[in-house]
Amino acid sequence: MTEIPNPPTTLAERLQRGNLFAEKCPSRDILTHVTSRWGVLLLVALLSGTHRFSELRRKVGGISEKMLAQTLQWLESDGFVERIAYPVIPPHVEYRLTPLGQEIAQKVESLADWIEVNLPDILAAKRQKAE
Repeated sequence: MTEIPNPPTTLAERLQRGNLFAEKCPSRDILTHVTSRWGVLLLVALLSGTHRFSELRRKVGGISEKMLAQTLQWLESDGFVERIAYPVIPPHVEYRLTPLGQEIAQKVESLADWIEVNLPDILAAKRQKAE
């Protein structure tokens, strides 16, 4: 079992750190937003730069307009995505990662890369389990 180096000792430190295993810990909502299928894909897509809504919809195959809008709202409310609305007609809105978003996007990109690299072994294990 791996221990956390310098575990929090004061109440203030424990509250600041959060406790993902606690039922009502707010970090669970953020984890859900970041690690959802669409959250991961949008964060990785935004690593390449600023995108319009329609560009993201094309880039992330299979996402509905509703899920795209909802996931972008979650990521924006968590401070990972910045929404830039230009006062023009028709409306022009762009999305880009914040510095915090850049950091988390790189982490989920590493997870996505690991899955892609190991996909043949994962699929083989699934086939073997099904037999």
